Amino acid sequence: MSRGVHFALSADRANALLKAKSDRARMEIVEEVEEAWEEPFVCETDKAWDGIHRSLTDGDLLYDNGTYPLNHCICGGKQLHRGDDYTISFVTAEQVVEVAAALQHVTKAWLREKYDAIDPEHYEFGMDDEDFEYIWENFVDTREFYALAAQAGRAVIFTADC
Repeated sequence: MSRGVHFALSADRANALLKAKSDRARMEIVEEVEEAWEEPFVCETDKAWDGIHRSLTDGDLLYDNGTYPLNHCICGGKQLHRGDDYTISFVTAEQVVEVAAALQHVTKAWLREKYDAIDPEHYEFGMDDEDFEYIWENFVDTREFYALAAQAGRAVIFTADC
C-alpha cells in the first residue's frame, strides 16, 4: 500500500495539470509540486487514505463509489493519470468548497460506524481500535487541509503510487 498525499494547487498549477496532454507531462507537474512542498498546502495521509476513503464512501476502494461530495475527499474527482501505476485525483476549487463543508459534519462516531461496516476481507489492515484511531487522526488533518484549501480558493489533487 502506497502513501497518499494531498496538494492544494494554485490556479496556474491546476490549469497546467489539466492542460497536460500525457501521463508523463502530468507526472512532471506533480513532481514539481512535490518538490516545492508548499506548506501548509500539503496533507500526508500515509496509508490511512485507504480507510478514510472506504469510510467516507460505501466501503470499497474505487474511484467513483460513494456519494458526492464526501467521495471526492480522497480518490474521487477527475482521474488525471491513465496508467495503473499512479493515481492523480483532481478536485476543482469549486468542489473543494463543497467537500470541505461536508467534511465539517463528519463526527468521530459517524466515521467509526462507517469504518465498522467495511468488509474486512477487502481491507488489508487490521480492523481494530488502533487502526481506527490512525484513520481518525489522519481524517482530522485532511478535514483541516480541505478547509484551508477552500478558504484559499485552491483545487486539490490526491496522489498515490499503486
